Amino acid sequence: MANVYYDTISKMEKTGVDGEYVNGWACGYLHNPKREEQRISEAYDAGYNDGLAQKTDGFKSWAKK
Repeated sequence: MANVYYDTISKMEKTGVDGEYVNGWACGYLHNPKREEQRISEAYDAGYNDGLAQKTDGFKSWAKK
């Protein structure tokens, strides 16, 4: 049985996704509370929202070029 959380994190790391997005996605997926407002970046917020929605394919636009 595949583990969606670890598989998605691995894909993001191999693709070179922004670390803030990865961190936000992981926190959202695990339903952790958001960071303090002054520490939230655009990438973190996008990742958090995708993780909360259990989206596993929204990271492609956050890959570093």
